[in-house]
Amino acid sequence: MPHRRSIASLANSPQRRRFRERYNELEVRRAKLLARLHLFGEAAQRHPVYKHAETLLNVTFRKEKVAQRAAVLKSAAWLISLLEQLPRIL
Repeated sequence: MPHRRSIASLANSPQRRRFRERYNELEVRRAKLLARLHLFGEAAQRHPVYKHAETLLNVTFRKEKVAQRAAVLKSAAWLISLLEQLPRIL
């Protein structure tokens, strides 16, 4: 068909590249948050806030569309900052 774009032109389109860039950026942010979360000791891993942050970064993050993943990461970052502010008893 004369008006159809080829597969090669779709793969190189600016919109496709922007999507991939956003996707990769969110994956990098997620990896950094997971690393930050795993710095806590075993006692913190039993805390409900830790478990919820881990669920957000794994299950919820994967379920959401790319557009909503930034909000999930923001929520997880907030929970991790709460964990960091808890007394060092953890």
